[in-house]
Amino acid sequence: MPAAIGKIETDHGRSTLPGVRSGSNDKGAEGPMQFLRPTFDAITAKHPIPQRGTRAPSPYHPRDAIYTAVAYLCDSGARDGRNLHQAILTYNPAEWYVSKVLAQAQDYQSTSSLGGTAKANPSAHEAINYAQGQLGLPYVWGGNGPVDGDTGFDCSGLTKAAYAAAGVALSRTAEEQFRTGPQVGKGQPLMSGALVFYGNPQGGIHHVGLYIGDGQMINAPNFGEKIKIAPYRYEGDDYAGATRPAISASAVRAASQLSASRRLASVGAGNISGH
Repeated sequence: MPAAIGKIETDHGRSTLPGVRSGSNDKGAEGPMQFLRPTFDAITAKHPIPQRGTRAPSPYHPRDAIYTAVAYLCDSGARDGRNLHQAILTYNPAEWYVSKVLAQAQDYQSTSSLGGTAKANPSAHEAINYAQGQLGLPYVWGGNGPVDGDTGFDCSGLTKAAYAAAGVALSRTAEEQFRTGPQVGKGQPLMSGALVFYGNPQGGIHHVGLYIGDGQMINAPNFGEKIKIAPYRYEGDDYAGATRPAISASAVRAASQLSASRRLASVGAGNISGH
């Protein structure tokens, strides 16, 4: 749903209208998800954006905007799909807007059904949603997308931006992303959200795509082409292997939560023994 709203509001930040990358429009809305500042501030106060360091939340930052939009929609009735209509109506109180968003979501769903994104974990699902929103943009060597002033992406710029939208930091180049892992072992099935690589695994990875399931990937192929869905294996390819960055991120979060729980338990035990 956030992908559909991002498309309707600002074409995923590609719009050149006021308030998308700076300032505000005539209604006071800001950023790719078009938040009013008081609403954005209230939602981020209630649902702090994780892992942003000392940087203040910004409605212009794609990750902050998407995270806040998800939280706002969930608070407004969308959690577990209970009342999507009311959630969207809260986001923008107009029935035409609800219809337009739902139609766009259905269009994305028909695309994502090719990849079976239901099997993806939350971070992988968010990355795939983001990548779907970039379909049709041109391949640009060194491109990091419209938010960074580029008309499109190169292959690793797309995968990095997709996972950044999900709160997972990746290195910038395909080679670095491949080395970071964690690697999918030979014979193990690929899951939606895996990164698939091409080139020499001993040093010389030249391409990466985002696997969406059912043998398909979203990728920024090459000069003169657009971001598209394509088979991840094809005749004459030099497939090198795959990684699971979302799995790694989930493990880190789980470990952090376990560590925090143990610290709380230790503090609690200390307090009990002191009384």
